[in-house]
Amino acid sequence: MKTASLYAPDSVRYGSERPLALSRWLMIVAALVILIVAVGGITRLTESGLSITEWKPVTGALPPLNEAQWQAEFDAYKQIPEYIEVNGPAGMTLADYKFIYFWEWFHRLLGRLIGVAFALPLAWFWVRRAIPAGYKPRLLALLALGGLQGAFGWLMVRSGTGPDAIPAMRTDVSHYWLSVHLMTALFTLGGLVWTALDLRNWARSDPHSRLTGFSVGVLVILAIQLLYGGWMAGLDAGYVAGGGFWNSWPMMQGSFFPDGIDWALGAVHAMTADPFLVHFIHRWWAWVAVAALIVMARHVRAKDRRASIAIHATFGTQILLGIATVWTGLALWVAVAHQVVGALVLVAAVWGAHLLGYRDRMPGSALK
Repeated sequence: MKTASLYAPDSVRYGSERPLALSRWLMIVAALVILIVAVGGITRLTESGLSITEWKPVTGALPPLNEAQWQAEFDAYKQIPEYIEVNGPAGMTLADYKFIYFWEWFHRLLGRLIGVAFALPLAWFWVRRAIPAGYKPRLLALLALGGLQGAFGWLMVRSGTGPDAIPAMRTDVSHYWLSVHLMTALFTLGGLVWTALDLRNWARSDPHSRLTGFSVGVLVILAIQLLYGGWMAGLDAGYVAGGGFWNSWPMMQGSFFPDGIDWALGAVHAMTADPFLVHFIHRWWAWVAVAALIVMARHVRAKDRRASIAIHATFGTQILLGIATVWTGLALWVAVAHQVVGALVLVAAVWGAHLLGYRDRMPGSALK
């Protein structure tokens, strides 16, 4: 006699609701967010972020299509301090400008594509009544976070091109706005993964997961490390370690604690805006994060060994990439890999936190 499959199609088990389809969709969007984090890293490392001086949500999706349009974009770029102080004196040509324009345009295009990849399926699932009870507000919140991310991205660009930047001749974006932009993307990534995992629980008749105090502590420690990574990028702090292998890691300029820290504006300012101290904190806070993740992985191992392996593998790779980044003088693809694996460490930690936050089975579950 044939028996029903334990994981029968959604349409058979749940009527109009599609928890597994929703989970797969959210994981795809999460993968796109990781991709845009990678492209954002390239954009920052190639100093491309200020190449497009206007925000055109619709028409900006198309790059310049003829030489006159290219020249108009280039002329607008010539008005900002980055060109006046840095790239103009270096002899930037239109061909050079097209290179940096591409990365900023591609970064913005990916942002638009992620918005479409989230909004259109959400509308389809909503109309088809495929969203389980209680998930609509969470999905709308994730959509709002995506919109907020775009707004923060534009405020970041304005910090280097707008009316405040030009009189001060600021040749870069504010590292504070850059970190807000990055952290919003990573928070959205965590929310996407958590919700996708909750939907998988729902499909197995398991309860929603809840954050435990321990998991919150681990994620806060990791968030501090990621925040300092954003400040590192915004301040170009990776370049201050000094030359040579041992002078760039574990030492900085030949000593454990770097010289050159500017304390004039106080300790708080130095801890958030001085490139020497920001680099030092990011370098050694990493080991606090490692210790927390090791403890999390040990707790998670009894629930799902794969998650424990993922946590160990991602943070181990991330440490090696961080060292390689300073040893290579911020070689582009090493630094980008460091940023991408940082996002994967977050995904693994969210997976671990999710596992620690729910019971194995609800009482009376249909799936034994």
